[in-house]
Amino acid sequence: MWGKAYCAWAIGRADYLGNNHGKSEVNRMHNTDSRDAIGQFLFISDAMQSVDLTIVAASPTISSILPAIELYKAGLTPRIVISGAGTMADGLVEWQGYRDYALAQGVAEADVLVEKYATNTKENMALSAKLVASTGEGWNKIRSVALCAKPFHMRRVLMTARQHLPNGLHFIALPPKHSGDLSRETWWKSDLGRTRIFEELGRISTYALSGDISGL
Repeated sequence: MWGKAYCAWAIGRADYLGNNHGKSEVNRMHNTDSRDAIGQFLFISDAMQSVDLTIVAASPTISSILPAIELYKAGLTPRIVISGAGTMADGLVEWQGYRDYALAQGVAEADVLVEKYATNTKENMALSAKLVASTGEGWNKIRSVALCAKPFHMRRVLMTARQHLPNGLHFIALPPKHSGDLSRETWWKSDLGRTRIFEELGRISTYALSGDISGL
């Protein structure tokens, strides 16, 4: 799957950088195949189900925590870990903005763990793993984990979690369904969308080469 998506990225990137007016129908079909392969690789999502823990990789906008709150309100997760030390669009630190929003939506403060130092996806997972290990019974009774992040970020979050969280966990990917986020169907329609996606594929390559992801 990774090889296919990487080749698709290269094809799509070449198409993006070139001036492709007057392309043949065959080329247009190839471009569609490339976009579909990239979308299938990056934009992963599972159905909601009961889990022992939910980890949210925070970002500058609030949407990443929405599935975690939905899961909590449905009685499908007892605890939420919020991870991220970046700055949100409103100026708050990510963990603070996400925590405040979760509490305002009815999540009990006792059910929220806050990881305050992560500045990238590797740290989101590695530091969250240490935080959970230091709390109560640690990972002893945790068998399943929901991962929440931006839709285009979910593949890297999942593979990074497999590398840095304890072995044997069952993961589900729960990205938000928010109109403000890039989507699998339309990411390629804007310069910003293309840039974000190509950068994300590059980061996956970097993580793979440094041994920070698993599941290839």
